[in-house]
Amino acid sequence: MQKAEVEKQVDNPLAKGAHYCEGATLIEKKLSELADLLNARLIGDGSTTITGVKGIDEAGPGDLTFIANPKYRKKLDSTRAAAILVQPELQRTDKNLLIVKDPYACLVEVLGLFYPREPSVPGTSARAFVEEDAVISPNATVYPHAYVGRGARVESGVVLYPGVFVGNRVTIGEDSILYPNVTVYDGCRIGRRVILHAGAVIGSDGFGFANPGKDNLKVPQVGTVQIDDDVEIGANTTIDRGTLDKTWIQRNVKIDNLVQIAHNVIIGENSVIVAQVGISGSTKLGSSVILGGQVGLVGHIEIGDRVMVGAQSGVPESIEANQIVSGSPAMPHRHWLRTQAIISRLPEMRNTINTLVKRVEELEKKIGEKPGTKGKR
Repeated sequence: MQKAEVEKQVDNPLAKGAHYCEGATLIEKKLSELADLLNARLIGDGSTTITGVKGIDEAGPGDLTFIANPKYRKKLDSTRAAAILVQPELQRTDKNLLIVKDPYACLVEVLGLFYPREPSVPGTSARAFVEEDAVISPNATVYPHAYVGRGARVESGVVLYPGVFVGNRVTIGEDSILYPNVTVYDGCRIGRRVILHAGAVIGSDGFGFANPGKDNLKVPQVGTVQIDDDVEIGANTTIDRGTLDKTWIQRNVKIDNLVQIAHNVIIGENSVIVAQVGISGSTKLGSSVILGGQVGLVGHIEIGDRVMVGAQSGVPESIEANQIVSGSPAMPHRHWLRTQAIISRLPEMRNTINTLVKRVEELEKKIGEKPGTKGKR
């Protein structure tokens, strides 16, 4: 394919991009084929044709659905789905079922089968701006109005959507996807198969000021951000560069939308950060940490491996590994549950205490009025 043809295709807004496209190609699979693919036990008619995957309420003939959360089990009777992915305890003979250990994990494979990611058209648009000494693989896709700075390196299979800014000396590893209006500041490193959703900002200045509240002297932020392989970062999430060293997001971390990660934070591999979390500077998370929505962490603390923090919790101090905490300030989850149960009863308990206080006062008064006891206590 000639370079002009490539540029023409990349400039075409209707050209195929690296996104999932429902209905682009009709895929049909027999239920028995899906059972083999998922190593599932089949109950029902294996010749049933499956053409798509939908939620349990929306599914109809031809659709596969799933039940992973126990609260949806009651919908097994009413769903119109052609077949359902379920756990072993939901076996019955009046429905087409695929029995698997983890329906949600199997859903990943099924969705990839029925809704494959369409390949991008390799090439750099003539309407992108690329500095002369930037290196872009011929197998990368750079859409119109993307910018690639001096000394940047964009590897094979990378997709840069319109409005992406890649700063000077940035490296982006193979098969990474930067959706529209992602900004990667100078010197940052993006690994392989990284997904940065629209509006994410990587490498903005950390919030560092000397004499805060008085002089507010800005401390230059001269570090970087390093994002390792297989990380996914949600829309409008911001990750600050380190003051002197690096902010480091390790392998296979998944970060939701609208998360703020401050300078010099380290997030260990396989961790999951849910929306609207704020992590203050120099805090270190171990591996496989899970932070629920709107969790706030103060700076300079350590969160151990496999810690789980409940939604809206405030964490003021370090947490040892393998703990589950909730609340603000965060406390062991079971203790927090007991505390929450008491809170709703506080008005009743207050009335009870006030009543008891009055009764004690009345008893003391009566005791004090008995003959020979007046004035004695």
